[in-house]
Amino acid sequence: MTGAGFDPAFIPGLTAPVSEEPEEVEAEDAESAEPEDELKDEEVESAAAETEAEAQKPAAEAEASTVDDEAPAEDEDEAPEGPVFEASDRRAKIVADHKGVRLTLDDQGCEFRWDEIGAVETESPRFGKRFTITVHTPDRRWYPIEIEATARARFSEWEEQLDAVLDAYFEDGDEAAEDEDAE
Repeated sequence: MTGAGFDPAFIPGLTAPVSEEPEEVEAEDAESAEPEDELKDEEVESAAAETEAEAQKPAAEAEASTVDDEAPAEDEDEAPEGPVFEASDRRAKIVADHKGVRLTLDDQGCEFRWDEIGAVETESPRFGKRFTITVHTPDRRWYPIEIEATARARFSEWEEQLDAVLDAYFEDGDEAAEDEDAE
């Protein structure tokens, strides 16, 4: 019966595993391995040369593919003519455009498409310079983010820009119901 009480190497990582082969066998293996090591060195050198040649081929292909990949990426990044709202401070950032609303705080972020948003609420404090924007989803969850403004005058500017984006892209449920009634 073996276990950690008799053999500390029984638990992996506790100590280095003990070799069960006698030292004589290890010595014979070392002597017979020397000529193979010389062959292995030559094989390693030839393999390194082949790897180097293969590395240069994909590099050239990658350069050609990046040129091709950049053209479609520019088309995707091009936004349709429309308003964009962007506000940020040292920790937080909010972007609202044709794609939806993206909130970022430190290294965490979330993105909401316009069809995933139930409401967008803004709040400017009576005192202080933290502008709060809250995104509400239809499943009764809300995601607030606070942006620290350089001056309180920025609050009205941000409200106007966000209202323009919401008017352009956000479809309110009441407006959709009115459109259906009109039809």
